[in-house]
Amino acid sequence: MNQNSSSQWNWHLFTCLFGLLVAGCLLETISIEAAASEPAPEQQEKPNIVIILADDLGYGDTSPFNPDSGIPTPNFERLASQGMIFTDAHSGSGVCTPTRYGLVCGRYAWRTRLKRGVLAGYSKPLIDPDQQTIGGCLQTAGYHTCVVGKWHLGLGWQWKEDLPDDINNMGIPSNAPGMVDWEKPLTDGPLQHGFNNCFLFPASLDMSPYVYIKDSEVTAIPDTILDGQRFPHFYRKGEATEGFDVADTLDDLTAAATGYIKERSATGEPFFLYFPLTAPHKPVSPHERFVGSTELGLYGDFIHQVDSTIGEVVAALEEAGVAENTLLVVTSDNGSFMYTQESLETDHVADASVQKFNPDHHRANGHLRGTKADVWEAGHRVPFYVRWPAGMADGLAGSSNTTTICHTDLLATCCAIAGVEFDSDASPDSFDYSSLIVETGASFSRPPVVHHSAGGTFAIRKDNWKLVLGNGSGGRQQPRGTAFERPYFLFDLEADLAETNNLIESQPEIAAELQEMLIEIAGEDLPEPLKQQN
Repeated sequence: MNQNSSSQWNWHLFTCLFGLLVAGCLLETISIEAAASEPAPEQQEKPNIVIILADDLGYGDTSPFNPDSGIPTPNFERLASQGMIFTDAHSGSGVCTPTRYGLVCGRYAWRTRLKRGVLAGYSKPLIDPDQQTIGGCLQTAGYHTCVVGKWHLGLGWQWKEDLPDDINNMGIPSNAPGMVDWEKPLTDGPLQHGFNNCFLFPASLDMSPYVYIKDSEVTAIPDTILDGQRFPHFYRKGEATEGFDVADTLDDLTAAATGYIKERSATGEPFFLYFPLTAPHKPVSPHERFVGSTELGLYGDFIHQVDSTIGEVVAALEEAGVAENTLLVVTSDNGSFMYTQESLETDHVADASVQKFNPDHHRANGHLRGTKADVWEAGHRVPFYVRWPAGMADGLAGSSNTTTICHTDLLATCCAIAGVEFDSDASPDSFDYSSLIVETGASFSRPPVVHHSAGGTFAIRKDNWKLVLGNGSGGRQQPRGTAFERPYFLFDLEADLAETNNLIESQPEIAAELQEMLIEIAGEDLPEPLKQQN
């Protein structure tokens, strides 16, 4: 199938499902166990692959990772009992865009132009035209590939006139709003990077433009301005389509994702669905049917809706008869923004404690140090679930794995499961840990994981040791510090997961060894300050 063809996607189904959502006729929560199974089509040899990437879901937000959580997450609990969880899984960064780049490309985003921060809705594409991607690799193995949800990797908008060259850190021309020619198709997006189809929101749900994209075109022309809101419903003022409602977005995307599953399952051919959610990232706006469903306010209600979304996806797989031979991965792009420290500052909330849960009621990031954006563990250690009934080794269902893995590894791992080779030079930060899923008692020794904060602070993790090459969080928790300024931090995470005991003075040899490892891994992409120190 040609990448630019959308003929194989039954968008009439999406329209019908969306109509049901608007009418409010969906059940409040779809239980995985309650999903009725239908006879499967003739089983293909290769498994389907579905990756769900929640947005800002914290390590402590789901009960399998935080038994003390007061938020009901029954579908996450069923995933944990039917599959396995990884307790030492990490995103490639403490924030959105670089994590997505790493997952799709098998390559750390600090190797690109994006050295800190994130992109936005009008940003130029981050993925190079010839970059290997997980979608492209799986296409070569005969997979139909699709992405539904938050893209946040830049898009090839066409402009009404030539724009000036004053591009900021987010890759946005200063006068971009109001300058997009909405009648013209995108010149760069998922279809140019290994996906047959897509249904997208351009960036985070608090960023304009507030439009949906089907394949290469917007589904409606923006014709109004959406006024901004303050936290917890925070989103920025910007261009929007008439009637756009942020509270409907997760439902709209879920309908598209489940519609795709039903459509492709009927073909008997393998498919790959990448489903990056827009939640529970700000704006904290759960659908009205979830408001009041927990005792932890809108944030708790939103987590509950995310759990329900997972249930809807698994129900679609069950109803299509393909759940047994579908590898399902559910994880998060970084830690939660729901802080537990009083000393935080944000760019848009004068009183940071507005976002603060009482830690006696709920810890969105568990007992990890820091928050989203930080180089501390709470910034990048994330919940990670795997479920594959037909392929998982006997005895692994309901198990917990402590092996260190990274989102960049999904490309190599999925390629191994699909039986296709990939170019390790093009995706140098991706390593295959599929043996941990398909073999009982398997081991996997990954090369060191490199962590990166929103502000550009690096850390490197090898076994139980973590070296932070900076003198602060590099993100949101005070003190933020400065990258590559001393004193550095060295932690023994096996003994001190909370990162409270800095061993940099007592273990200088270990710190020096870890720094040399980072220099070797970075290669020609070594940050300039470290080059000067080296």
